[in-house]
Amino acid sequence: MEKRSLARVAFASGIGSCLEWYDFFIYGTAAAVVFNVLFFPDLDPAVGTLVAFATFGVGFIARPLGGLFFGHFGDRIGRKNVLITTLLLVGGATFLIGFLPGYANIGVTAPVLLVLLRLVQGFGAGAEYSGAVIYAVEHAPPDRRGWFGSWSPMGVSLGTLMASGVFALVSTLPEEQFLSWGWRVPFWVSIVLVAVGLYLRLTLAETPVFEEARERRDVLRMPIKHALVTQPRSFVVVIGARFAENGLGYLFPTWSISYLSSELGYSRTSALIAVTIATCAQFVMVPVWSILSDRIGRKPVYAGAALFCALFAFPYFFLLQSGSTPVVVFAMAAAVGIGVAGMFGPQAAYFTELFGPRVRYSGFAFARELGSILAGGPAPALASLLLVWAGGAPWAVAGYMVVLSLITAVAVLWGPETYRSDILAEPVAAGPR
Repeated sequence: MEKRSLARVAFASGIGSCLEWYDFFIYGTAAAVVFNVLFFPDLDPAVGTLVAFATFGVGFIARPLGGLFFGHFGDRIGRKNVLITTLLLVGGATFLIGFLPGYANIGVTAPVLLVLLRLVQGFGAGAEYSGAVIYAVEHAPPDRRGWFGSWSPMGVSLGTLMASGVFALVSTLPEEQFLSWGWRVPFWVSIVLVAVGLYLRLTLAETPVFEEARERRDVLRMPIKHALVTQPRSFVVVIGARFAENGLGYLFPTWSISYLSSELGYSRTSALIAVTIATCAQFVMVPVWSILSDRIGRKPVYAGAALFCALFAFPYFFLLQSGSTPVVVFAMAAAVGIGVAGMFGPQAAYFTELFGPRVRYSGFAFARELGSILAGGPAPALASLLLVWAGGAPWAVAGYMVVLSLITAVAVLWGPETYRSDILAEPVAAGPR
């Protein structure tokens, strides 16, 4: 494939992930700073924040269902058409959230609509990232799959960066204007990303790996069933690998906003600026770790980053409590740029390589999103509960981070090394050992 075409593939992969995580981050940020006031005003502030984070977790319930549904069709009719559908679902739901009236206007209908749109968001997102990653990796040269796969996590970083930047801007508005219309602006902006992503994906062809399978008439009727029967080890590795990457990916940047502003007295703007700088570090480091995984393998990079997170969890909170904004920025940038990025970067190629071409979309999407339910979905709410249980001290949350990190390290070290595998063939992890 020509370099120009490969560049379009990489960009199309990244733009969808950018939209997905722009959408999810602005929802998570809004849950931390505004939804408790607008949608759950009758609750105690701490309980309201907890309930708002619970609505954030609701989207994760729909993700594996979306992964199962769209993954099935991605393996049967192709990657491209499914990616167009998921883009419209995620972007459309986010855009509509920006128009929701609050509890004061329509009562209990307001949080009900919020949860319904969050479910639609999660259903589409359940197959968006996995499909975008597979699309890029199946086009990539064999020795650069980590690099090509990194465009989707780079899109995630860019989407998060855009979301935190937009929220930092609207957070400078007076409180009354912010609660009235300012918080809605980030949701409305998502329509621009939808338009760009739709244009790119409509102009691209199907992946060569799927085309080859279709030409051989090697398309399975029930790909998810085949994947579960023939590649159970891959499922376990993917689910376990998600615990630290996904859980800490929400705790470090999203939950920490609430912790910094509510517990430690930092301004909302300062907390969002810290997240923005940390996300810049992730954007820069994701391709670095991905390229390194092309050289030395997926496992040492991924497991090494998980172990770093386990060692850094307690120092992270010690640094946050320093009272110094530059120290907070350093702590968050190190946690995200080294720990989260070190897992998130090589993950794209690694998860793609773990499954064979006939079941890749179904297996990748379903297993990844099952991991989301166990890791990222409950993480903010559980961390808030642990904080209340510990009387405001963060050490229980730090212990939770250590547990997530060790689960991931064990899962990845138990899994196969795949960076030199043939993605046209059945994977190394064809069954349990």
